[in-house]
Amino acid sequence: MTGLKVEGLKVVYHRSILALDGIDLEVPKGSVVALLGANGAGKSTTLRAISGFMGADSARITAGSIRYGGTELRHLRLPATTRHGIVLVPERDKVFPNLTVEENLSVVVSSASRADRRRIEEAVFTYFPRIASVRKRAAGLLSGGERQMLAVGAALLCAPTLMLIDELSLGLAPVVVDELLARLRQIQAASGMTILLVEQSAAVALSIASHGYVLESGRVALSDSAEALRGNPRVQELYLGSGDRNTYRDTCLEGGPRRRREGEHARP
Repeated sequence: MTGLKVEGLKVVYHRSILALDGIDLEVPKGSVVALLGANGAGKSTTLRAISGFMGADSARITAGSIRYGGTELRHLRLPATTRHGIVLVPERDKVFPNLTVEENLSVVVSSASRADRRRIEEAVFTYFPRIASVRKRAAGLLSGGERQMLAVGAALLCAPTLMLIDELSLGLAPVVVDELLARLRQIQAASGMTILLVEQSAAVALSIASHGYVLESGRVALSDSAEALRGNPRVQELYLGSGDRNTYRDTCLEGGPRRRREGEHARP
């Protein structure tokens, strides 16, 4: 199976707000690729378009192609994309707060056999011993890091070959983020899974990814190896905390950020 290839993707919200303006990106099979950018750059919209989760915000794909494993996905919606091995770990509403950890895992709809489900559930508790120790606790009582671990675990029950993760580190302490990254490395190494990771924190994303894309105003502004992006002064200035952020925002980035259309929202 080949990896993910997105070409010329355009997404419009509410028939007039251009959220993605012809982006191109590739995620080779078995790799980890980072998608970076500020709020409103189009990162989450990209993941939603790939996963088929497009209906909630009156969003629609107006142009471009999304191919995974040689199959065109542009017109597919959930749960059809899941049957192609694509699973999204969203930024918000990751778990059911009134259900226990075990119940959150049990309600996941999966084509896996009963034996395979049991095997995957045990693997989840092995990867994430923190949630294994609180498996009878309501998910709403978990820490933010534990909820993120549970969300990744629930996604694993769908036996994905491509996992899309939206803001893995958001609101979490550095020590918890390090633990999550270590577990993701284990999971990816054991399964050969392909991962597209959306992050505002370049330091987090580029520590695990082999390649990265930087989005600006719905366009790909930079694309390079993780090593090259870590050493890029422009990336350091805006995303790694050095330099003057406001000065950088006023400079040109691959021709300069697009002027927003009248009435365009800051965040899609």
